[in-house]
Amino acid sequence: MTRLPSRLLALGQELDLSPTGFGFLQETHSLQGMDSLRQQMTQDGYLYLRDFWSRDAVQAVRDSLTRQLDQLGLLPAGSCLDEARFNGREVGRAWGNPLNQHDPLLRQLLFGPRMTEFFSDFLGGAVSHFDFIWFRTKGPGLGSPIHCDLVYMGRGTHNLFTTWVPLGDVSLDLGGLLVLEGSHHQSDRLKAYLSRDVDEYCTNRPDADADAAEKKWWDGTLTRSPRSLQKSLGGRWLTSPEFRLGDVVIFNMQLVHGSLDNQTDRFRLSTDTRFQLAAESIDERWVGENPPGHSLAQRRGRVC
Repeated sequence: MTRLPSRLLALGQELDLSPTGFGFLQETHSLQGMDSLRQQMTQDGYLYLRDFWSRDAVQAVRDSLTRQLDQLGLLPAGSCLDEARFNGREVGRAWGNPLNQHDPLLRQLLFGPRMTEFFSDFLGGAVSHFDFIWFRTKGPGLGSPIHCDLVYMGRGTHNLFTTWVPLGDVSLDLGGLLVLEGSHHQSDRLKAYLSRDVDEYCTNRPDADADAAEKKWWDGTLTRSPRSLQKSLGGRWLTSPEFRLGDVVIFNMQLVHGSLDNQTDRFRLSTDTRFQLAAESIDERWVGENPPGHSLAQRRGRVC
């Protein structure tokens, strides 16, 4: 049995670590039949595949990314790169995430035959993926906001799946993925939230001009209080006692998730990517050599 630390935080709030408030993701075995995996996705909203890749394959990607962090001056001089310890440099919001989207080792891992063949079997046809890779280079401090992915990428098919890949072993205090149990079954209660798009604005409101010019922008956050949301929707907050090199978590667009806060002095490295059936429409914001993403050109007005 995993021994929990004295406290775990999400967005600075202590989580309820009682058996009714907190638990661990159900592990999935990739050797299970696809019918079984589809049933589990419907029931749980996610698949947690242990040892999907070899550790060596993922370690090679991690090595490439930690070298980049070192070249950017974000690791202590002379430190072990694999530990990815943050040197405390103040980089500010303008820094963004400069890791290389086109790193060949990274793209081969995330979009190569192993993943493509899995999704072709899982979805029952030829598949496409978003070209954009979301890096989660999380240093000490707050984790990712609580959200559902649909509000960021819902302009194509909603039969779309996120793959979350830890690029290193992630202990509880390092701040891994956190999902709210059963929240994908709460679509009716979350209807107003799930119907929104972060790049849309209301043309019939007084601040429409500011919204259109991107002077104002809703960031897609569902709540800033994980405990209050849990009380409202029910379910436990779920994570892993340790995500490992080679693991992958796949989940749907309606699953509420975020991450634990990072209570260490190290970077937590992970990525998000998306797969869908090739025959279905795709969100144009995330495809191409240089996807436009949440740019001004992608703003859309509507009557609210």
